[in-house]
Amino acid sequence: MSNKDTQPCCEKFKTMIGGQALIEGIMMRGPEKDAIVIRKGEELTLECTPRKVRPKRSFCNLPFIRGCVNFFDAQVTGVKALMRSADLSADEDTPQTEPSKFDLWLEKKLGNERFQKVVIGFAVVLGLGLSICLFFLLPMIVSGFFDRWIHNILTLNLIEGIIRMTIFFGYMILVSRMKEMRRVFAYHGAEHKTIRCYEAGLELTVENVRTQTRLHPRCGTSFLLIVMVISILVFSIASSGLLALIPALEALRGRFLFRLIMILFKLLLLPLVVSITYEINRFAGRHDNGFTKILTAPGMWFQTFTTNEPDDSMIEVAIAAVKAVLPEEEGADRW
Repeated sequence: MSNKDTQPCCEKFKTMIGGQALIEGIMMRGPEKDAIVIRKGEELTLECTPRKVRPKRSFCNLPFIRGCVNFFDAQVTGVKALMRSADLSADEDTPQTEPSKFDLWLEKKLGNERFQKVVIGFAVVLGLGLSICLFFLLPMIVSGFFDRWIHNILTLNLIEGIIRMTIFFGYMILVSRMKEMRRVFAYHGAEHKTIRCYEAGLELTVENVRTQTRLHPRCGTSFLLIVMVISILVFSIASSGLLALIPALEALRGRFLFRLIMILFKLLLLPLVVSITYEINRFAGRHDNGFTKILTAPGMWFQTFTTNEPDDSMIEVAIAAVKAVLPEEEGADRW
């Protein structure tokens, strides 16, 4: 880890502004609008869209409800931004792929706007489905084969958690070594460094941003790591409770039906896991003490894989994206 990653941060306030690295660009989300900034050569392309702000007393803003709502909203917005960045960063000399007959038929039937929504919806469902299968369903299936020898439900869930973490870390390490992803992770680093500079109350210049750490305690990707950890605890407690409520399940130990019931039960618990993780992240992001530093430490370490040091051109993109979403009223973006 470089010195830049270990230097203390002079944080004067916490902002709700956050972003996502894109293909040759960055998407930033502010309290009033979202912005996409894409670099194409020496030119920067900026696109802003207003955000739909939910009332504070909305049902969707209730604790343990807002976590799932915000997570799904972030997935949809992120997919839209990625698709748009791919379009904006595409080389004009690259031949465009002709749409298939099915795409043309679907667009004709639904209209261009609804067709885009269908494509985005499909991409979100596919992405979430693949993530659930790889990081949750697969570990559940593998650990289920141990139930005929290991009867302690806590031990089984711990084995499942170890398998899940191993797959997750292996996946992220492999992705971080891909040449194409190194630039995306560098833009991720630029996003963090710029937010750090803004929260320190410094002028948003390349020189000021460059000196900041690329690690941030409120990083969205750290959220995934905490989900993995919280799932071990939630699955252990809930599985023990289920077996206590339905003692007849013990007679099915070692059978396919038992494994199927436990897998379906845990999949139903995933929204709860996401909600609890969101509330923990929210609490840790609003407080600075020894306890919250312990909570955020694994996520900060994890960012050494998901962020790289950016060059000045990437920092310029991040600065433009942050400036584009700053609220008109000073302080309206405080966390």
